[in-house]
Amino acid sequence: MKKIIPLAALALAAAAASPALAKAVVVNQAITEAEVLAMQQAWCKALVDISTTGAKSGQPAAKALAEKVIDSAYGYQMGAVLFKPTLTVNPQTFRTTRAGALAYFVGGDPAFPKDSGFALKGWTKCEVANAAVFIAGDSATTMGKVNITGKDGKVTTVDKTWKFVKDDAGKLRIVVHHSSLEYSGS
Repeated sequence: MKKIIPLAALALAAAAASPALAKAVVVNQAITEAEVLAMQQAWCKALVDISTTGAKSGQPAAKALAEKVIDSAYGYQMGAVLFKPTLTVNPQTFRTTRAGALAYFVGGDPAFPKDSGFALKGWTKCEVANAAVFIAGDSATTMGKVNITGKDGKVTTVDKTWKFVKDDAGKLRIVVHHSSLEYSGS
């Protein structure tokens, strides 16, 4: 009479005889609210830092810092960034390239002659007040107000929308940035 070995016993014996299975690689590009809020605060800090650097050390030093900020915060290395800065005019309203973003923040690029450097305006404080944060797995979008204080104490409020994704290294990147002055009505 033949003995029938249960299938589970065979599987157990095969697993014991074979080398240990490698742990599966898990790719998780999910974004958390804490990451989004930290990125917004880092953006605000960078704006003030660039402004302070420009005031103390001049435009070339501010430009060097702005290059580092853009390279670490924005997704230009992933492709075009959908960037509509606060104070741009046609025909250079949108800044889908790194060079366009850099010119907007610190000026000094003859290809963008109307840019005087938004980040060089003497900003001393920057605060984000989100109206909403929408997170859908591997992307996050925020919309709200950003209040920026000038050296004279005057607060400028802009309406801002950001979209964030993670790059292949898992670092949060800005891929959409829309900013406009509040509508004052008529």
